[in-house]
Amino acid sequence: MTTPAPPGRPGSDRPRRRDLPTVYRATRERETETRRRRRRGDLVRVRPGIYALPDLSATDSPAVRREHAHLVRLAAALAGLRTPVWASHTSAALLWGCWTYRLGTTAHVTQLGPPDVRRGSVGLRRHWTALSPRDRTTLDGVPVTTLERTAVDCARALPGEQAVVVVDSAMRLGADPDVVGTLMAESAGTRGIRSARRVLAVADGRVESPGESRLRWILADEGLAAPEAAVPVATWMGTRWVDLGWPELKVGFEFDGRGKYAASGTVRADQAVYDEKRRHDALREAGWVVLRVSWADLEDREVLLERVRRVLARSGHPAPRYRPVADVPVDRRAGRR
Repeated sequence: MTTPAPPGRPGSDRPRRRDLPTVYRATRERETETRRRRRRGDLVRVRPGIYALPDLSATDSPAVRREHAHLVRLAAALAGLRTPVWASHTSAALLWGCWTYRLGTTAHVTQLGPPDVRRGSVGLRRHWTALSPRDRTTLDGVPVTTLERTAVDCARALPGEQAVVVVDSAMRLGADPDVVGTLMAESAGTRGIRSARRVLAVADGRVESPGESRLRWILADEGLAAPEAAVPVATWMGTRWVDLGWPELKVGFEFDGRGKYAASGTVRADQAVYDEKRRHDALREAGWVVLRVSWADLEDREVLLERVRRVLARSGHPAPRYRPVADVPVDRRAGRR
């Protein structure tokens, strides 16, 4: 069994559940009030007969604003559809608290029968399948696909770099690997299953941030073995942990998010930087080469990969290669806490 990472490593990004925004259904009794509030800008129309409060958080990042728009459309769909539906795919991932990357604003729901295409809605994708009772549940009263079903749906439907971010966090949140394996077996021959197998072969529930997920995927996509997550290293300071690494090569990666060196309730920012420098020196003295990677580095893939190639060339060992998916069994123990 893989060694679990210590909780709360610096730079960790804990998955968190999202709540549905409040939406309002128009009624005859409220017709005059609704029109008045719309004119004032107090309400915005999301779908016929469904309104929501305007998004006034102009200081939020584009990613946060997209997330809000997605959840508003999901809330409106759940309030307005008469057919029983379950939030699914990236919509379910948000409700469960999974990380996302390049999230779209289109909400996703799954129903048991084919939707009436004449009643389509902008910003809503309706999937239909014989959704097993095993794959349905509720979160705070909201019908949603289970965490395991959500992970598999996203692995099948999303591009690999987006999918692995969702699946890593689902495993970290406690998705049952045996159920995931069963769902994958049941999905044999369906659209997206080959991509999903590759995602599941790379995914690791010990990864502690979306940036780490993306970095592991980029390396695997280049044909390298995805580095291990949360690698313990014996140093003169005691055991220290490397975010990602190849222990046999003593090559590691530290993902530097913006909040990694920020002040906390007990540690000042300058103290955090000093402590991190001592830790980095201890790792170097233990024989490790550690590459620091930021969000900006992930956007320039070729420069990042050239840095990795140079470090591997200096290590004097052949680069660890990614094996074909058919040769890589899904580790059903990964992600158990």
